[in-house]
Amino acid sequence: MGQMDEGKSEWLRFKEASAYSGNVLELPVRDVVSSSQWYQKHFGMVETERIESSVPQVILERDGIKIGLAENGGDSSQNGAAILVEGLDEIEQELEAAGVNIANRRIDDRDGQKFNVFFVVAPDGLCYYFHEPIAES
Repeated sequence: MGQMDEGKSEWLRFKEASAYSGNVLELPVRDVVSSSQWYQKHFGMVETERIESSVPQVILERDGIKIGLAENGGDSSQNGAAILVEGLDEIEQELEAAGVNIANRRIDDRDGQKFNVFFVVAPDGLCYYFHEPIAES
């Protein structure tokens, strides 16, 4: 089972995030403010930092896992992140209840390890690959 978040009754479900390319703290978006609001509402993330510079950026966190959004001119439709979770079914239900469209639920086999997976494409164009290892029986 996952760790309990102190002060919360929910399990820490987000375990790790890695960008498809580049830095997971600099995922490209056109508008960090509207994107940040969407992730807070739909992914249950909290904005922990906002950087107002020539490249506006926000850092969002959930369960100790961080992603960052930056107005860096990158193509969001060509990027996103893989998010390792515990309790994929519960995450799916939570996201659907928040109005998120879940796509392509399936089982992937990577290097002999099977994963339950699904995808979410956020309104900013970033694609997220939620995955959880299937325990060996």
